[in-house]
Amino acid sequence: MTAAALDARSAVVRHSLLENVVGIAVGTLVASFGLYLIDASGAVTGGTAGLVLLLAKVLPLPFGVIYAAVNVPFVVLAWSRKGGRFVAASIASVVLLSAFAPLHSRYIEAAHIDPLYAVLGGSLISGIGILIVLRHHASLGGFNVVALVCQDRLGWRVGHVLLALDALVIALSALASPPRTVLLSAAGVVVLNLVLVMNHRPGRYPAAL
Repeated sequence: MTAAALDARSAVVRHSLLENVVGIAVGTLVASFGLYLIDASGAVTGGTAGLVLLLAKVLPLPFGVIYAAVNVPFVVLAWSRKGGRFVAASIASVVLLSAFAPLHSRYIEAAHIDPLYAVLGGSLISGIGILIVLRHHASLGGFNVVALVCQDRLGWRVGHVLLALDALVIALSALASPPRTVLLSAAGVVVLNLVLVMNHRPGRYPAAL
């Protein structure tokens, strides 16, 4: 590494506590709105959220309750691999996403929305929300934690790991969804993970950490 690169790294300005708090709040709100659009389209998304959306169709429990319960084992993994600060920020993110999730249906009446527009737009918005959360040294739990651990330990890109895991969720959705819904869901997963592949990788934007 050149002297100029070392000087640039040493000059990195990290996010303040307030910036992290606001960033996580904004990121989770944005991600929850994206999930609302995806759910309104009838499609599913990948990751833990997609798994929870599938479970919510068969379990008589609110999205927030299922989402929090599914994330418990991933919290344990995050504690052992990423540390207490990351776990605390991620728990806060999961709680905020669970709290924001029911707000959109309360204040927005989606009488009609084109499914393709909803799933692609919702996936893009969700990807941006997840990216914001990751930039503030937190995650939305679940598959995000697995992907970050793989990136830290193995050098695998977050977006690539999430794409592989998301493909499993979409495959599961094929057991209970018509082919058109599965294709829409798969397109949404690709859009969401493209946001992460292009914008989140080791060594990029170190000021966010």
